[in-house]
Amino acid sequence: MSKNEKQPADPKRRGKRPMPRGWPGMGGGYSTYVQAPAEWRGTTVQVCGLWPFSAGTGSPMVGVPIGRNILSGATMCCDPISWFMRAKLISNPSMFVLGKPGLGKSTITRRMALGLAGYGIQPLVLGDLKPDYKDLIEALGGQVIQLGRGRGHLNVLDPGESRQAALRLTGKAREAIQADAHGRRQTMVSALISIMRSAPPTDREETIIDEALKVLDERHQGTPLLRDLLKVIQDAPDQVRNVALDRGSLDRYRQITEGLEASLIGLVGGGRLGEIFSEQTDNPMQMDRPVVFDVSNIDDSETSLQAAVLLACWSYGFGAVAVSQALADAGLEPRRHYFVILDELWRVLRAGRGLVDRVDALTRLNRQRGVGMAMISHTMSDLLALEHPEDRMKAKGFVERSGMVICGGLPRAEMENLTEVVPMSEEEQNMLIGWQDPPAWDPATGQEAAPPGRGNFLVKVGGRPGIPVHVGLTSVEREINDTNKLWKTGADGNPMKVEVADDGSEEVVEQYNLDDPTMLPPPDPTTRLVAPPPDPATRLVARTGVDE
Repeated sequence: MSKNEKQPADPKRRGKRPMPRGWPGMGGGYSTYVQAPAEWRGTTVQVCGLWPFSAGTGSPMVGVPIGRNILSGATMCCDPISWFMRAKLISNPSMFVLGKPGLGKSTITRRMALGLAGYGIQPLVLGDLKPDYKDLIEALGGQVIQLGRGRGHLNVLDPGESRQAALRLTGKAREAIQADAHGRRQTMVSALISIMRSAPPTDREETIIDEALKVLDERHQGTPLLRDLLKVIQDAPDQVRNVALDRGSLDRYRQITEGLEASLIGLVGGGRLGEIFSEQTDNPMQMDRPVVFDVSNIDDSETSLQAAVLLACWSYGFGAVAVSQALADAGLEPRRHYFVILDELWRVLRAGRGLVDRVDALTRLNRQRGVGMAMISHTMSDLLALEHPEDRMKAKGFVERSGMVICGGLPRAEMENLTEVVPMSEEEQNMLIGWQDPPAWDPATGQEAAPPGRGNFLVKVGGRPGIPVHVGLTSVEREINDTNKLWKTGADGNPMKVEVADDGSEEVVEQYNLDDPTMLPPPDPTTRLVAPPPDPATRLVARTGVDE
């Protein structure tokens, strides 16, 4: 019925028409509250016959189901790879996640990783500090690589699959993969030195490292270690002396390389960065399954070691992705796409000057490499707290270049910095500020309720209005969600594994016995096993290629 047509008059009411809420008066059926009609969701094929009583959701339905639109209640689907490849909503398959701790930054990233795994895209978690992603990767049948003091090693000079890939490639493709492996090794050595010194190496030292790596590849058989690189510099070959500009004086060469030798000795001898980078890689990365680098055993007080391990994991992971794509380009391997997660970005950026350039070089080629990427930090202040202005501008560029920015609860002081990069209306800013309010205290139960902003996020793409969405966990996800598992102690002193539901209720799901061997603490890495003295009758023979 059109607006101009009048409603038929009721003859029993002497020509009067009902009011919007019914007939007033006794027995008239007037309603003071009109209930909203029931709503159902369905596809266009299912509800096409219900026109005009159907309406579009208004939220994108391409990608991983994230949750419900907070304003409309409609389903919201979102992930950087689907929005780049299928929906064409963003020009760069990457996202930057911002939010205060405890509001679910890792939760929404895990949801995307789980959904993308169903699409055939491999999640790669290049450094898990809590751990937030270990249970998820294990549930997906992936590979868990542990790194830490006494728990694993990662050789930064290991070219990984690059050496085998180069043997399978020819021509320009072989040269490109070898040059890429060489550049990544040089970048990682320079980055570790930057973390050791809290300052980048000089131009001359970087040139010496570059030439020493070339000499090392010519001389060394097998996979070299940092101690082998140190030995090349100490041996002072002519190629290295030429780039060091020692003017024919060995004493001058020793003076030029003294600082570089001292830094490498610190990396090899178990200095501030431990012995993680001094031995061969224990668990090589596999490219046909999800992978997580579990670095949760590194204490938060060891900020330099955490930053060094994270950066090494990122370099190792991106190098493996480059090899996989090179083999796919040559038709030797199937094409694989990866969803790379870089959590706790601020830890690496603050470790030393020049590390912003290292991260920038690692993350710029994600679109050309067939890689979707998620970078996670707490606030814009983490990125802008760097000492040098050029580093602050580059760190801000990480957010500007991201295809989408997902924001959780943030304090009001962050709005000025955030709106310089991501345009936001006043209402959107107030929404983010309200989500970071502290949880309420329930005096009846004596417990805190969940924070009001937990699981709430605002998805921003360019200058478009943001889409507020609430991420709710399924029962299966709660089992692999590490932030919903607590360890408590019972009356007998044994630890209990407690699971927290969405409503805040707790349930003991498992009890542990301290007599269980798996509950014993890890071995002290400073304790070394002393081998028995060799038998005098035993003679050690150097391997010269001839069996003796």
